[in-house]
Order: sequence, then structure tokens, then C-alpha cells
Amino acid sequence: QVQLVESGGGLVQAGGSLRLSCAASGGTFSTYAMGWFRQAPGKEREFVAVINSTGGHTYYTDSVKGRFTISRDNAKNTVFLQMDSLKLEDTAVYYCAAATHIYGTDPGAYNYWGQGTQVTVSS
Repeated sequence: QVQLVESGGGLVQAGGSLRLSCAASGGTFSTYAMGWFRQAPGKEREFVAVINSTGGHTYYTDSVKGRFTISRDNAKNTVFLQMDSLKLEDTAVYYCAAATHIYGTDPGAYNYWGQGTQVTVSS
């Protein structure tokens, strides 16, 4: 059983930065595509970014391109989301997820999820 634990969320002013981490245990982390998703109050969970198993390919939703960077350290079983130039609309609970058989943006394709970490951007 794969367990994912996010950390690094918090309160930050607009224009600031945060770095989220997601530590994995169990399973074979280096074979999974890893994604970040977010869910704001009253909204559906949405895709943010994904990285393939080797870290050689990434993809972002348009609203975070150029501001967020996903990366991974397979030696440490950890995936990161560097968030710069944060905006009020980035406020949400951020989740990391692992996909064992697909590299994509559909939340339904992901097999394992963390508990989430709150990111709040203030003006």
C-alpha cells in the first residue's frame, strides 16, 4: 500500500512562494507518475501538474505555467511543487497523487492520494 504525505502548505501573501513536498512510502515510487491537484472551496478537484516516473517529462495546467514547477527525487521518494508568484486564486487544498499505469491529468486515473495540505494566498 502506497502512502503519500504532503507538507509545506501555509499562508503566504500574493506574489510570494511556497514549496510543497509529498513523501511516499510503500510501493515502487520510481515507477509512478506523480501529480498535483487542488481543490478550492465549492469547486471540483482540478489538475495542476504531473511528472513522469523518471522526471524527464512534465505537464502543467495553463493557469500555473511559468509560475509552478514540479520535480521529483526518486532516491528520496519525494515529489515537489515549487509555487512562485502566487495569486489569490491559487488558494486551495493541494493534493499529491500517484498513478501506477498512466501519465495524465484525469484524477480518476490516479491510484493513491495524500491527505492534502492547505495553501492560502492573501492580498
